Parts: sequence; C-alpha cells; structure tokens
Amino acid sequence: MARRLAAIARIAALACMAGLAAAAWAQAPDPDASPIWNKVRADLFQDRPIAPGDGVISLEAPARAADAAVVPIAIHAAFPQSAARSIERVWLVIDHNPSPVAAVFRFTQESGRADLETRVRIDDYTYVRAIAATSDGGLYMATRYVKASGGCSAAAATDAGAAQASLGRISVRVEDAAPGAPERVQLLISHPNDSGLAMDQLTRNYVPSHFVRSVEVRHAGRLVMSADVDFSISENPYFRFYLAAAGGGALETRVVDNRDLEFTSGISLAPRSH
Repeated sequence: MARRLAAIARIAALACMAGLAAAAWAQAPDPDASPIWNKVRADLFQDRPIAPGDGVISLEAPARAADAAVVPIAIHAAFPQSAARSIERVWLVIDHNPSPVAAVFRFTQESGRADLETRVRIDDYTYVRAIAATSDGGLYMATRYVKASGGCSAAAATDAGAAQASLGRISVRVEDAAPGAPERVQLLISHPNDSGLAMDQLTRNYVPSHFVRSVEVRHAGRLVMSADVDFSISENPYFRFYLAAAGGGALETRVVDNRDLEFTSGISLAPRSH
C-alpha cells in the first residue's frame, strides 16, 4: 500500500509539473520577440523608433475571445484631433494571422477623435497591436495578447445565398452627442468577407476569398476616415468612429471589395445646435 501511495504521489507530482509547464506556455510571450512582428515592423517602419502608447493610444481586446471569428477590438486616442497634434494613421497588426496587417486606418481633423471599434478574426494565440503615427512624426504602439484560434478558417455564420442577396448593403447610424463633442458613427457593411481559408462542409471545397478591401467616409466632401482592410476583419464588417460635423451636410460612404465591386451610401445630416 505504501508503494502504491508513493507511486500515486509521483504521478500527481509529474502531472502538477506538466500543468505548470502548460500554464507557463500559455502565458503571453515577449511581445518584442515575435519574428513575424519584427518582419512586419521592418517592412512598415524600417528603423524608426516606436514608443509605448501611453498618453497617445490604447487598445482594448479580450484576453480570451468568446468567438475567434468575431473578436471585438477598440482603439482609443488619448487626445482629440487638433491642428496642434493629431493621430493621422493607425495600423492594426495581428501577429499570427495569415495576413498580419489587418487594417490601416487614416483619420483627419473631420473625425474629431482618432477612435475606432471593429471586429476581427484571430487565427491563433497572438499579440494584437495598434501603432499610431502622429502629425509630429512619432510612432506609438499599444499591445494586447489574445487567446483565440481558428477564426480565419471558421465557417460563415450567414447562409451563402442570404449573404449574396444582401451583398454591399450599407447601414449608417449617427449617435447623438453633447454640444461641441464629436458624434459617434456606426457603420455596418453586409458582406461575407470570406477569407478563402474556410471549407464548405457540403462540397468540401474552400470558399473563394471575397472580402472588403477599402472603406472611405466623407462629410460634405471632406475625408473623415478611410481604411485599407482585409479578411482579418470579421464577416459583415463593422466600424464605429467619430465625426465632427457641426455644419450638417452629406455623409457619404464608399466601399470596394477584392473583386472590385463598389458599394456606396449617403445620408444627410442636419446642422447641430451649439
């Protein structure tokens, strides 16, 4: 009996050690040691220094995603857009996705704030990064480690026939804001955003890639926000951003996908009271 108990104790100890090793492996690795990130960084920014995002940009993402195909991401600027200083561009990088550069967002003074929310696919445990370029020439990065897998090859949530029937439909909603504050805009694009990596369970063939490539929003003819995106953005791409539009006027959206299909939408905004 003593030998048996000792053997059980040894097995338990080994299991505990294995559990500790697995837990250590599951912890976030060194964000600067990612070979993929170092390659992307060299390609995008050469040898330019990138400072921590404190006081410039922050990034919200879940530590563990409930659904790897629909992971909410929020980018927040620490200051409003102004002639003195603004955020002109933000790169969204997902290290371990098949296409690591998920999006490049451009903001103008018309946005009021360089904030943006969207939903992304994540293919494996990875760092998600938001790198901001400011008008004074600086680069700043915020990072989050997200545990998720299989998002880029997940089957579509919408039936293919229904997706084609509503393809390119654009919904825009402008939320009320306090006087003098920028308004928040919700933009939803009906599009399968097929990655080309998901298999049709009936035919056993891969669904051809078909995804939004660019989004451009203008107010009264002036650029507010634009984005170059790819299939890392989730099915039915969603973007929430800001608009400084006290004077009213037309809010126009133009979307182009990787098959060069173009979709447009326009709404009229009433002048805001001060």
